[in-house]
Amino acid sequence: METQRLAQSLSSAALDYQRKMTSTIVFWFAMLVKLPSAIFWGLRIKTLTSESCAVTIPYSWRTQNPFKSIYFAALAGAAELSTGALGQLALAGRGAFSMLVVDFRAEYSKKANSKITFTCEQGAELFALIESLSVGEAGQLTMISSGKNPQGEVVAQFFVTWSFKRKS
Repeated sequence: METQRLAQSLSSAALDYQRKMTSTIVFWFAMLVKLPSAIFWGLRIKTLTSESCAVTIPYSWRTQNPFKSIYFAALAGAAELSTGALGQLALAGRGAFSMLVVDFRAEYSKKANSKITFTCEQGAELFALIESLSVGEAGQLTMISSGKNPQGEVVAQFFVTWSFKRKS
């Protein structure tokens, strides 16, 4: 029921953002201008809905560290994108907001030596926070992005605290 309400409440601006970020060509151009490292690392938004966002990062020479695993900064970039894209979707068409990372923490549990998919599933919580903010009011949400290998094993979890402030 909550999922249907969120899906129906997406504005045309949010649907447009969703379409653009899941289009390979449009995503590539947007990242080229705003976040070129995402292009270099080969990040892709696999899914983006009002409930969740999944971002993939390949294991390749561009993402590899000297220890034959994905460089921690590349993993962090993929994790942040999974939370940030969900945040941008929640803000689309809702007026002027500022959005800023105010805290960041990571836990690594397994070597990342294959394609990793980072997923954040806190869309409902995020949309509720955004809807609750009045002009000039700020709110924070720690969003968890879990990175899993193709076998479904968690290789890392990132805790990204975003601050959202509604502008006048």
